Order: sequence, then C-alpha cells, then structure tokens
Amino acid sequence: MDIATRKQNGILTIAFNRPDKKNSITAAMYQMMADAIRDGEEDRTVRVLLFCGTPEIFTAGNDLEDFMNTKSDVADRPVAQFIRNLNLATKPVIAAVSGMAIGIGVTMLLHCDQIYAAQGAKFSMPFAGLGLCPEFASSLLLPQIVGYQRAAELLFFGEPFTAEQAFDMGLVNKVLPAAELMHYAGARATALAALPPASLRVTKQLLKARHYNAVTQQIAEESRYFSAMLQEPAAREAFAAFYERRKPDFSKFNR
Repeated sequence: MDIATRKQNGILTIAFNRPDKKNSITAAMYQMMADAIRDGEEDRTVRVLLFCGTPEIFTAGNDLEDFMNTKSDVADRPVAQFIRNLNLATKPVIAAVSGMAIGIGVTMLLHCDQIYAAQGAKFSMPFAGLGLCPEFASSLLLPQIVGYQRAAELLFFGEPFTAEQAFDMGLVNKVLPAAELMHYAGARATALAALPPASLRVTKQLLKARHYNAVTQQIAEESRYFSAMLQEPAAREAFAAFYERRKPDFSKFNR
C-alpha cells in the first residue's frame, strides 16, 4: 500500500510508503490519509496520530503528473479533505520527518502538534518557483511560527533548509540522529497515549481556538488563488520545464 497504517498501543501510525516515487502523493493517497484520520478520530482506542515516511524521504509532495491530470478545483480534491481532517483532528498529531519534505510535505507539518526531524532532513516549499502560491493556510501559519521575514524568504525562494535551521526557527521540536528518530517519536506518542484523552483534547482545542476561523478562511482564499494559478501560463511553463528537465523561463511573463 502507498499509505501504510497501523494501530498499536493507542497510536495510529500513518506512513508514506511509495519510496520508488519518493513518496510523492497521489489523489488516492490523499483520500487514504483523509479516511485514516477520520477513522482515528472515531476510534476511541486511538489516542495519538503519528505521521512518518521512509528512512530515505518523508515525501516529495504532490505527484505532479497525477496532480495535473486532475481538473477539479483544489478545494474539491482529496488533498483538501486530507488537510481539513488534519486541521480538525482533536487528538494529538505527531510527525517524524527524515530525508526530504517538499511542498505539502511541509505544509501538513504546520497542522501537526509535535514535529521531530532526523539529522540530515531538509525542507522546501517551492510554490513560487512553480508559478503557484502557498497552500492550506501556510501563508498564515508559517509567519506565526517563524516570523514574517523568514517565512517570506522560505516562500519566495523555495530553497531547501535543514532540520537544524527548522529547529532554530521553531518549526520542529527536536532534531535527532536518523537511527533514533522513530524510537523517540514513538516514545513521545506513547507518553501522550498514557495521558487522559479529555485533557489533551481540551488543551489542543484551547491552543488552536484563537486561530481556527482565520485558518479556515485562509485555506479557502489560498485554494481559490491556487486553483486559478494552476491554469496560468507561468505554472504551465514551470511544469513543462520540470518534465523536460530544464530551467523554467519566466522572462516573458510581465504579471
């Protein structure tokens, strides 16, 4: 399965499992993750959700061919259902990141409660370079976490940044040797699973309440822009350059 799930000791693990494609995410995979989150929310034996990838990579983001072959607006796609379910999850969500996390691989982290990264992990949000805009409230949440100037730099340039830089910015909670990542993340998930679920649920609700409406509105606004920009010449040039393994030429676009 491209998304592997497991329930054990109160922890629902949701793992990217498509290493031959760098764990790039298809619409079917988004639907599986959306369904898994909903199932975890409804299952009273589940206390914590844990996202991870393979040791080599967390996720390269969207499977571009699959993504471009889907013609509906972003807000109507399984990816939107996945992010909505992740944002609305009442149970603690942990992410363990090794290798690269690109695009939505970073965006989804902004909706997680605890993030642990392996030494050598790297992060990138290359939306502008693809002729697109930030997605799923990242233009709101990222500045809140790392500050405006850093967020603007990360979103404008889309350049990779390291796990250590992510820690310094406050984006990740801890950086660990790669061999220790899953053990540590699992131990933290186990510690949360042993706590009273109502206490965690209310604590998370209070932490997120102030920004809930703003996040929901920002997701909707970004989705409108994102869907429109997918049809623009700049995005078509960016994706064509990707497939043709060349550098995109945006010099002919004046807006």
